[in-house]
Amino acid sequence: MTIQWFPGHMAKARREITEKLSLVDIIFELVDARLPLSSRNPMIDEIVQHKPRLVILNKADMADSNKTALWLEYFAEKGKKAVAVNSQEGKGLNQITAAAKEVLFEKWEKMRSKGIRPRAIRAMIIGIPNVGKSTLINRIAKKNIAKTGNTPGVTKSQQWIKLNKEIELLDTPGILWPKFEDKGIGLKLAISGAIKDSILNLHEIAVYGLEFLSKEYPNRLLEIYKLDAVSENTLEAYEHIGKLRACLGAGGIVDYDKVIELIIRDIRSERFGPLTFEVPADFEVSEDKENVVEVPINQEP
Repeated sequence: MTIQWFPGHMAKARREITEKLSLVDIIFELVDARLPLSSRNPMIDEIVQHKPRLVILNKADMADSNKTALWLEYFAEKGKKAVAVNSQEGKGLNQITAAAKEVLFEKWEKMRSKGIRPRAIRAMIIGIPNVGKSTLINRIAKKNIAKTGNTPGVTKSQQWIKLNKEIELLDTPGILWPKFEDKGIGLKLAISGAIKDSILNLHEIAVYGLEFLSKEYPNRLLEIYKLDAVSENTLEAYEHIGKLRACLGAGGIVDYDKVIELIIRDIRSERFGPLTFEVPADFEVSEDKENVVEVPINQEP
C-alpha cells in the first residue's frame, strides 16, 4: 500500500511558497543530516528553480560525523553550498549567515556597485516535517518565535521572522511529497520520525532498523541488543530483545508490539549513538530505473 501523507495544508503551502518566491533572496533548504537526500523534497527543485540556495544539514549531532563530511563534499561537488548544524544545542549556527553571504556575494556586489546599500538578507526556509525548522529559527533568533514539537506537521502557516540584523526569514510548513518514488526513502523517513507513526506499519519499520544496524553498525547492535546479526526470522530477534529488555506480557510471553516500539525508540533516541542512514555512494545508480512507491502501512506483523 502506498503512503499518501499529503494533508491539505501542505498543498496550500506549496502554492504559497511559489507565490512568495519573488520576495526572498535565498532559500534555506533544511535537511536531516542522517538522510540528506532522502529528506530533500524533490518538488522543491521544481518550485524553487534557480533561486540561490543554502543547504543546511540539521541534527548533525545525531548523524555519523564521518559520513556528514562526505555529504558536505557531495553538495560542494554539486555546486551547492552546505553547512552542518545542531540546532538543538545551537552548534554551528554562526555558519549560516556567513554561508548565505557567500552564496549571495555576486548579487550584493552588484548592488554596491550601483550605490545601493545591501539590506538584510531575506530568506525562505523550506524542509520536510520534523526536520527541526522551528528549533533552528528559535535558536538563531534567541527566543521562542516559532512553535516546536516532536510531531511532524507542527508549523501550519507562513510567517516572517526577524532573526537578527542581517537575516529576515520566511518560515513555511513542512512539505512532504504526495508519494514516494522509492520504498527505501519511505523507510528512512519513517525510522527518522518524519512521517506520523499512526499511518505506518511499525513492524516493517523496526525490521528495517534492525537490518540497517546489522549491516552498517554491527558492533553497536551487539553491544546494545547482544545480537551478532539479524536472521531472516525476525521473530527470533524480537524474542531475544524482548527477553533482554523485559518487553513481556501476561505469563512472561514476549510482547512483540512493545519490542517493535522499543527498537524504533532506541534508534530515534540515539541509544545506538549517532547514525547516518545513507551516504552519497548509495545514490550512484542509474536514474532510468523506476521503483513502485510502496511503504508499509498499518498491517499486523
